[in-house]
Amino acid sequence: MSITSVRLQPDIEEGLEAIASKLQRTKNWLINQALREYLQRQELEQVRWEETLQAMESVARGKVVSGEVVHSWLRTWGSPLELPPPKVGQ
Repeated sequence: MSITSVRLQPDIEEGLEAIASKLQRTKNWLINQALREYLQRQELEQVRWEETLQAMESVARGKVVSGEVVHSWLRTWGSPLELPPPKVGQ
């Protein structure tokens, strides 16, 4: 494990100490946990952005499902006659 030095603003330091005490965890543990969660959110955001770009590219190529088909499918949700999800071109 590497060591990284960080300068914290006084209010951040106070809040960190208070939470560490309340949770009976070290400041080190809290900082690592916060960074881990932040990095996971950033990775997820990047995946969502890439999926958005792919979706926009599909729309630009005309690969879409009509709203009417989607609404017909949604009206069957939860019924014994539930339809399979619509596919492009229907």
